[in-house]
Amino acid sequence: MILVVGANGMLGRDLMTLLCDRARGVDIDDIDITDLQSTERVLRALHPSVVVNCAAYTDVDGCEAHAERAMQVNGEGVAHLAMATREIGARLVQISTDYVFDGGKGSPYLEDDPPHPLSVYGESKLAGEMNAAFNPEHLIVRTQWLYGLHGKNFVETMLRLAEEKDELSVVDDQIGSPTWTVDLARAIVALIDKGCRGVYHAANAEFCSWNGFAKAIFEEAGLKVAVRPMTTDQLNRPARRPLYSTLDCGKLERDAGFRPQPWRDALKSYLKLRNHAG
Repeated sequence: MILVVGANGMLGRDLMTLLCDRARGVDIDDIDITDLQSTERVLRALHPSVVVNCAAYTDVDGCEAHAERAMQVNGEGVAHLAMATREIGARLVQISTDYVFDGGKGSPYLEDDPPHPLSVYGESKLAGEMNAAFNPEHLIVRTQWLYGLHGKNFVETMLRLAEEKDELSVVDDQIGSPTWTVDLARAIVALIDKGCRGVYHAANAEFCSWNGFAKAIFEEAGLKVAVRPMTTDQLNRPARRPLYSTLDCGKLERDAGFRPQPWRDALKSYLKLRNHAG
């Protein structure tokens, strides 16, 4: 049995749908990963063979103001899961982020490139990666720019703003790969089923700026909204962001036989599903 921790979140819900009867889900009401006793109690009772940790404190700017909480959830919580999974002989799958890098490389990041986070969020997620490795049977999956049907995300923010304004300014100096949670869930399941261990990158193929992503959202949704460029410095957010943090996903394809679709195709599928669901 595969246990999904954070099963009610954006990625967790898509994973649960994909895994169907292979999975069991728990969330904050069932388990507190910041408490070792709570974590051990749940894992001993359920005794899964694989634990996928989708629980995280993901408010990047909020992490700057609440660094201790960020480290508790994203760092120490993973240590507790690593200890508990190691104890019962289960594999731990930890979801991580491009924010462990500083974005200065200038080309897509490989799994063994040295991390250098710029923010508290990035530092806390890197601590989570290091703590996950306490269980030798670990799989770390780094991803980026997530959106999905079951949580707050950039696509939904843009569509909401389009109802209020006909012109928006969006940063055009941050480059990455918008990633649909359904495609990330597919990549995670492929890695689990192939018995992969270590660090992998999983994101939709090809890349763009946030500005380019916003334009694509409006084009695909048939909305007339002017998207003006602005810089990250002009946006002036509390947390520093990596400017070029695209992830090389070649290892995922080589080892798990899974090639994520281009981000624009994923966006089309998401909008179609969203309209159908709505």
